[in-house]
Amino acid sequence: MKRDELGTTLTKESLKIMLLGAGELGQEQIIEAQRLGIETIAVDRYENAPGHRVADRHYTINMRDAKLLRGVVEKEKPDVIIPEIEAINLDTLFELEKEGYYVVPSARATHTAMQRKRIRELIAKEAGVLTSKYVYARTDDPDAVRDGCEKIGYPCVIKAIQSSSGLGSTDVHSPQDVEKAIEAAKKEARGSAEEVIIEEFIPFDTEVTELAVRHFDEDGKIVTTFPKPAGHVQIEGDYHSSWMGFNVAEYLPQTPENTRDMNEELAIKAEKRIYETTKKITDALGGRTIFGCELFVKADGDDAIVYGNEVACRPHDTGLVTFLSHQNTFSEFGLHIRAVCGFPIPGEINEDGFRVLEPVANAASHVILSPFDGHGIAYKGFWKAMGMDGVALKIFGKPEAHVGRRMGVVIASAETVLEAKKKAEIAAHSIEIKTHGNNWKTQTELETRKHVVFGAKSRV
Repeated sequence: MKRDELGTTLTKESLKIMLLGAGELGQEQIIEAQRLGIETIAVDRYENAPGHRVADRHYTINMRDAKLLRGVVEKEKPDVIIPEIEAINLDTLFELEKEGYYVVPSARATHTAMQRKRIRELIAKEAGVLTSKYVYARTDDPDAVRDGCEKIGYPCVIKAIQSSSGLGSTDVHSPQDVEKAIEAAKKEARGSAEEVIIEEFIPFDTEVTELAVRHFDEDGKIVTTFPKPAGHVQIEGDYHSSWMGFNVAEYLPQTPENTRDMNEELAIKAEKRIYETTKKITDALGGRTIFGCELFVKADGDDAIVYGNEVACRPHDTGLVTFLSHQNTFSEFGLHIRAVCGFPIPGEINEDGFRVLEPVANAASHVILSPFDGHGIAYKGFWKAMGMDGVALKIFGKPEAHVGRRMGVVIASAETVLEAKKKAEIAAHSIEIKTHGNNWKTQTELETRKHVVFGAKSRV
C-alpha cells in the first residue's frame, strides 16, 4: 500500500523487513531501511554475512529447508519479505504469500526470475522481447547438450539453469568444450544444475543493466521509473565494472573506451529501446521492486537492437555505481526500499513519455577480487585508493575468501564516464589482499580483458 507513516523501530508499531540473503547487496538494503527507522532482520546461510553485522537481528539457517525457513518467518512475522539469493525454498514462499505475507515483488516473480528457463520463457514469449537463440538440455544427457550446441552453433554459452554471479556458466567454442561446461554447471551452480540453457553468442556492442523501479505514484497507482541505463562488463560471466552518466552517447551503444565516435542520435534511440524493452519485461513480472534487467545492445545501421537476457527482482550488483551517480538515499538500494515499502519516488516524464530519474554525476564502479582462497583476510592500499579525488571505497567484510570472490568495490565520479571508469579501475587495483599463508597480492592477474588501464587484451 501507499505509505505515509511509520512506527518506531523495535516496537510493536514498527515496520519490519526480513531479507532472505544478507550479502553485500542485502547489507546496503538494510542500511537504507534503517535510515528510515525500519526494523530489519537478516537471514543467511553462513555466519557473519555482511548484512548480519548491521541488522537489528540475524539468523543463520539453510533457507532451502522449508521447516527452518518457515520457523524464522513465523517467529519474526515480518511485514515485508525480500528474497535476495537463489538458495531459498521457493515452495515455502508461495505458501507464506497465500497466508498473507508480502513477498517482494511476489512469489511468482521471484520463482520466475531465479531460474533461467522460467525467466527466458517469460522474456521471449510472455513479454514478447527479442532474445538470443536458445535450447535446454539435461546435464545427465551429454549427447543432448552436444546436440543443443550444434543446433545453436559455436561459439555459444552453456549456463546452469539456476545460478548467479557467473557460476556454472561457460563459453563453449567447440565440441571439445562441452564436457567441461557440463561439469562446471554441476559443480558451481548456486541452485539447480539438472538442466542447462544453451544460448547463442550475441556479438553485442554494449551490455547494460536497466534498473527499472515499479512503485506507487501520488495516486496510489503502480508506475515505472527508469534511471539511466548502466553499462557494464562481465569477466567469466560475472559483473566486473559498471558505469552511468549524463550523456548516454558516451556508452550507448559502444563501450566507454570508444568515445571518438559518439553518435547522439543513435544513443538516444538505444536508450528509448532499452526503456521499451524493460517495461515489457517488468510489466510481465509485476509487483513493486527495483528490477535489474540485463540487456544486450547492438547498433544496426542508424538504429539499435536490444536483446533481453536475464532479470533480477531486486538490486543488482552492477547498480553499485548508483552510490555516486545518484544523490544520497537514491541509490538502487534506497529506491528499492522506497518502492517495496510504499514511499514516493520522484521522476520526470521525458519527451518519449517515460518516467525517468536523472543522475547527478558521471560515475563508474570496479570490483575488488580476492586472488586467494582462505581466512584471516587483510587489506592494504587505502592511501592510494582513497586519496584519489571522487573515489568511494567499500570493503564488504566477508569472513572467507575464494579466488575471484568479490570482496569489495570502488565507485568513482569524474567529468566523463570514461574518466570515472579509469579512476575506479586504478583505485581497485591499488588494493592488496592477503590471507593466512598467502602474502600481499592485487587482483591484476585475474583480469585479462575488457579493461581501460589494465589487462593483457585491453582495448585502449
